[in-house]
Amino acid sequence: MNGVVVVDKPGGMTSFDVVARVRRVFGERRVGHTGTLDPMATGVLPVCLGEATKLVPFLMSGDKAYEAELRLGVTTDSADATGTVTSETSAAQVSRADVERAIPGFVGTIQQTPPMHSAVRVGGKRLYEFARAGVEVERAARPVVVHAIELLAFESPTVRILVRCGKGTYIRALAADLGAVLGVGAHLTALRRTQVGPFAIAQAVTLEALAATTPLLSPAEALADHATVPLDEAQTRDVRAGKLRAIAELRAPDGAGSHVRLLDARGTLVAVAEQHAGRLTLARVFC
Repeated sequence: MNGVVVVDKPGGMTSFDVVARVRRVFGERRVGHTGTLDPMATGVLPVCLGEATKLVPFLMSGDKAYEAELRLGVTTDSADATGTVTSETSAAQVSRADVERAIPGFVGTIQQTPPMHSAVRVGGKRLYEFARAGVEVERAARPVVVHAIELLAFESPTVRILVRCGKGTYIRALAADLGAVLGVGAHLTALRRTQVGPFAIAQAVTLEALAATTPLLSPAEALADHATVPLDEAQTRDVRAGKLRAIAELRAPDGAGSHVRLLDARGTLVAVAEQHAGRLTLARVFC
């Protein structure tokens, strides 16, 4: 089994629970997911099987889209509905116009402090390990990219937004920060991921519908949003053999991102290459 299945993760399960289910259904030992979703979150979770597990670092770097629901006026220690309430205040004075004025301040490259209940490491330990022990540690803010935020609905104290963002963005932290700017606080009450890179919710399969006969996306299809360098038969042999001179002669197409896919004449993924100013170096080779 070599390929990618796009799972519509249900609420109440961890991403590792989903991986375990996929492993059992397909009878494949090598299985990995491409970016953790919190247990309360639902939606797109690409899962790689077999040789396709080599794709995980490239798929994790793709842009993402989320539909999020926020509750104004209430904060929690986890910044979502699974945490303990830490403050409550009326949000009656916050209008739709107030939210619309605040949103642009969170678009672009912004500084975001990771939540205590997250997998970020500090001093060799995950932040959630400190949180479970009741210890709060200092966290450095880090840059994340938010491409767009759209206000989908406002019915005080509930706000629904669509967020398109880059890797490493915490929607829980975004909800808490938006509530702070509005002066009433907020926490995340629902989250659904609708897109990861080229994978959309429309192609996702529920766990109930998942079966050993569920078709997998090939490694080449899974990287469909990456630029392509075609290889002839001799180049395919040389790339698989890791011949540096042959690889150095290849060039990335104009406008390519940091990684490109190398395909043989049949459209099979031979390797993923990293490109710098058009020059390529091998990142992963596939059997």
